[in-house]
Amino acid sequence: MISNTPSLDLVEFIETKILPRYAAFDKAHNMEHVTRVIRSSLELVKATGADINMVYAIAAYHDLGMEGPRAIHHITGGRILASDVRLRRWFSPEQITVMRQAVEDHRASASRAPRSIYGKIVAEADRDISADTVVRRCVQFGLDSYPGMDREQQWQRFAQHIHDKYSTTGYIRLWIPNSPNERRLNELRTLIEQPQALRKAFDQAYDQELAAR
Repeated sequence: MISNTPSLDLVEFIETKILPRYAAFDKAHNMEHVTRVIRSSLELVKATGADINMVYAIAAYHDLGMEGPRAIHHITGGRILASDVRLRRWFSPEQITVMRQAVEDHRASASRAPRSIYGKIVAEADRDISADTVVRRCVQFGLDSYPGMDREQQWQRFAQHIHDKYSTTGYIRLWIPNSPNERRLNELRTLIEQPQALRKAFDQAYDQELAAR
């Protein structure tokens, strides 16, 4: 019988030893983000038949690589997971290999499909493609990473990134058919195709983030 919840001792370990590490990351990769990815990943378990403990741990570890350079955080994260001997309490070496690959494969800019259903689940869960969330996270990242840029420079960086990643020619790929993200991505693309509306959304998020700092 497939369990509907992860093992309680695994949850205790993750919540006390792993999730607190996200407090050191930027707003786009913080505790709020990882808990949302965990929730979204667990929601996809029923539709895929995946092992819930593996799915839960993968989601919890997926962005730990942000402790190093962002550009290779998916590779670093996989290494962190695979080298954490504490996980051997719950998972076999074969499972840990699959989990490492899933973390490595979660990045949106990956040119190939994830190697397993576990990589597809975390990649899908990592993509909160609601327009408000995408706009806010992109603005937050710009302010955190490029504090010397003024509003117009931030807008240019924001607009380029949004187009490169989310437009109809963008690099983002969804790996689970008929997921909630398909509808959200179409809505976001409608916004991208309206430059004035996109600029208005940027300005609103930009002002809110500045006011909160």
